Amino acid sequence: MAEKEFVSAQEVARRAGVSRSAVSRTFTPGASVSAETRRKVMAAAEELGYHVNHLARGLMRNESGIVCLIASEVATPYRSALVSAITQKLQDHSKIAMLVNTDRSDGSADKALRQAISYRADASIILSGLPDKSIVQLCLRNGQRLVLINRDDDQEGPLRINFDNDEAARRILTAFLRAGCRRLAFANSASMTPSLLARERGFLAAGQAEGIEVIVERYGQTAYASGRTLAQRLLTRKDRPDGVFCATDLLACGFMDAARNQFSLSIPDQLCVAGFDNIEQAGWESYDLTTFDQPVDQIAQQAVEWLSAPLSAPAASPTVTLHAELVWRSSIRGG
Repeated sequence: MAEKEFVSAQEVARRAGVSRSAVSRTFTPGASVSAETRRKVMAAAEELGYHVNHLARGLMRNESGIVCLIASEVATPYRSALVSAITQKLQDHSKIAMLVNTDRSDGSADKALRQAISYRADASIILSGLPDKSIVQLCLRNGQRLVLINRDDDQEGPLRINFDNDEAARRILTAFLRAGCRRLAFANSASMTPSLLARERGFLAAGQAEGIEVIVERYGQTAYASGRTLAQRLLTRKDRPDGVFCATDLLACGFMDAARNQFSLSIPDQLCVAGFDNIEQAGWESYDLTTFDQPVDQIAQQAVEWLSAPLSAPAASPTVTLHAELVWRSSIRGG
């Protein structure tokens, strides 16, 4: 099979009867070119199937337009929604996303990131999850601009986008107490990501401030099945909780199904449940889950606008702290 031959700008220039520089100006935003020249060039480009080699143009300016998205658990509803929002914003800013999946622990993520860097990726966005701090350092050593989402890394230079987990913990604790709940628990996965641990610490601290000892149970990945197992562990205790804050909505969905189907508990009459993320399923009639909304569009906008700003214009603040809005539904009494 013969190699595909790419149409050059010089060929377009010959077909259109204009100079090579006129072709370049036609495809350069803001460049000066007459309407007639633009018409000729665009017609010739259409006939020949010409496309601008943006990668080559970018490399001449030492920019490729490639942004790595480094993430774990990309199949979960919240993470997939966040990846979708970020990639859309990147496309709106004429950038290309390259996804590095970090679910495995065999060094494949490090290898994939090094490959991305070899393609001259300009920047990376690290979503909350498994990537350790060595990957953050690798990005910075290679001169990348870096955005950290829901992480606790302390390196200088990256933009950090975090949520006020302590505020959220205090609000949901107050909701449980107003509903009459006194035996509280926090159901978490064993993924131990910075964001999940921050929610856990915040809820424990909020309970301690009210003189309440919060039960903590961790199990498995951040998945629906883990929520079912967490329910089995917590709801078979002698001091069975009457209010449970799940680290994510996906855990909460599994937890609620097990509570109803295996333990015949009525929600919220016998058990109040809350989650975090406000995934689509949280609003389904079968769950109607009280939860905190992580505004994925706002996260994506903050990240991509910072990456797209000129290097000479640093962010006004290295850390952006967002507030997760509490979405009241019927899984807590009195909501």
